[in-house]
Amino acid sequence: MDGARLRELIPEVIGVLVRRGADFASAEDAVQEALLKALGTWPADPPRDPKGWLVTVAWRRYLDHRRSERARSGREVAYDLQPSPGPVPAADDTLQLYALCAHPSLAPASAVALTLRAVGGLTTRQIAEAYLVPEATMAQRISRAKRRIAEVPLDRPGDLATVLRVLYLIYNEGHSGEVDLATEAIRVTRQLAAAADEPEVAGLLALMLLHHARRAARTDPAGRLVPLAEQDRSLWDTALIAEGVEILQGALARDRLGEYQAQAAIAALHDDARRFEETDWVQIVEWYDELVALTGSEVARLNRAVAVGEADGAPAGLAALAEVDPRLPRRTAAAAYLHERAGQLAEAADLYAAAARAATNLAERDHLTRRAARLRQAASG
Repeated sequence: MDGARLRELIPEVIGVLVRRGADFASAEDAVQEALLKALGTWPADPPRDPKGWLVTVAWRRYLDHRRSERARSGREVAYDLQPSPGPVPAADDTLQLYALCAHPSLAPASAVALTLRAVGGLTTRQIAEAYLVPEATMAQRISRAKRRIAEVPLDRPGDLATVLRVLYLIYNEGHSGEVDLATEAIRVTRQLAAAADEPEVAGLLALMLLHHARRAARTDPAGRLVPLAEQDRSLWDTALIAEGVEILQGALARDRLGEYQAQAAIAALHDDARRFEETDWVQIVEWYDELVALTGSEVARLNRAVAVGEADGAPAGLAALAEVDPRLPRRTAAAAYLHERAGQLAEAADLYAAAARAATNLAERDHLTRRAARLRQAASG
């Protein structure tokens, strides 16, 4: 069993320990210890019942910790906490565990870290490397999150919308360190989709797959960003696109439209075009209208303005952009693109340069700077 498949069992095993009486924080720690032992022993001696093995080892770890904390009454503790004999219950607490880790009382960064550890099964070191922070800092963040939700029962209904936002945050972090967070986000979202029969969960999974399908084409061999219009579409993963479209169609058929389904529909239209010039921009604008109606998001309004510029011409796009909050990140870059489309190269170059100065991502800053330089050269020529 590979590491990813092993980690898929973690939410179920934590749920078993919590139902047996362990608090969430202790259960999660014990399961992490069991996971590390499994990674060290299973390649040479794989168990016939992986989940049962993890439950047994994690429960023993939990008892060991309890004995050390209450040494004077160790025998009584061990006796009181012995599980009932027989097979491990088949109940699946995955959905409840997702909701607990993404509890509204947690800051987004804490919810992300706790989800990756308790649901994703990643180690604190792996999470710290992925977010480019010291391991001690990440350990403190996770410990604070576990203390904050210590009194929240596992069986209390959670906020699915918060869970989906946390998973999308993880996906958008991409790849840093030894862990590919985008791939991890897809993996745990697949788990959630299996546990929650909700069209928005399917919509988020479809959105991730449809975006992920273009990943190989987003950068050139030198690591520089490649805009959608210039990507080599032969590098797109057609199998992921087909899967994403199928999942999206199933979700839309249930007639309970949500923001992730609308975003996935836009991504599907981009993926369906064999060439950038063949993109169905009119339909994309219609889906952005749906997305704005659902969310009121300024980011959706910004992206809609760019789509209007493609569907109806740059002047129409600039008119739509004028209604977007000027403080919004990437608004200047969108204005630069639309001015470029309108043939106003000097204005576009100045806007690209301003957008580059405001960019926080190095690759994005480099792309915008190169764009500004190219247009200045064209304008002066």
